[in-house]
Amino acid sequence: MKPSRPARWFANGWMAAVFLFLYVPIGALVLYSFNDSTVPNVWRGFTLKWYAALASDREILGGLWLSLKIAFLSACGSVVLGTLAAFSLVKYRRFRGRTLFSGMVHAPLVMPEVVVGLSLLLMLVSLQRATESAFGVGFPARGLLTIWLGHLLIGLAYATVVVRSRLLDLNPQLEEAAQDLGARPHQVFWLVTLPMIGQSLASAWLLTFTLSLDDVVLSAFLSGPGSTTMPLVIFSRAKLGLNPTVNAVATVIVLLVAVGVAVASWLIADAERRRTRETAEAARPG
Repeated sequence: MKPSRPARWFANGWMAAVFLFLYVPIGALVLYSFNDSTVPNVWRGFTLKWYAALASDREILGGLWLSLKIAFLSACGSVVLGTLAAFSLVKYRRFRGRTLFSGMVHAPLVMPEVVVGLSLLLMLVSLQRATESAFGVGFPARGLLTIWLGHLLIGLAYATVVVRSRLLDLNPQLEEAAQDLGARPHQVFWLVTLPMIGQSLASAWLLTFTLSLDDVVLSAFLSGPGSTTMPLVIFSRAKLGLNPTVNAVATVIVLLVAVGVAVASWLIADAERRRTRETAEAARPG
């Protein structure tokens, strides 16, 4: 039964309202990055001077570069550890400590970041004092490494959820068939399981990259002198009043994320089309 015309109009209107609510602020941010006025909501003409100012703003460029490095490392580490955790939870139904392991993996999803950041800070301070008393050098010093560890903790939980949901939907008969044909367990994982969960790996990577890139709370607890991420730079400047240079760097980030999502979506769709075509050819009678 097809929905009535008023129902379709309501559904389309509601969807349009949601998209406007989500993307109009981003569009306004991009538009005002070309505004010649320092007042955020007053348009005085088109200009590129804020992008020129951004090119010479070492503080915000340094924060952006640090954020991109941490986000890249966090996404890669989260996908690797999240895949191993999800594989253990799905493929090995019974092992000692499974309930505790599952709870610890998913705990960062429901725990406030303030609590996570404070606990990590206390642990790192204790570790620094212990290493300083034992070796004369405190390790690890707060900076890129400590921020990465904090982001990795959060990203691991999200990556595990994404990959685990895909593993639960897989047909186990495909892996069993590969084993019956003589494939070893590691060959089944690399040649059968991993290609089938490729889309979830890409989704988990993009999700954890974005979460790390815009994180403020954990970065504030775990950063040190000379290791200020871009969100922390923007947050500190917001207290004194933002200038359109922040709009410019935000526009650059929006562009990078949009290009990354578009490329990843195209690669995932192309891989899915190729897999469908190969499956159809394999099922075709000779």
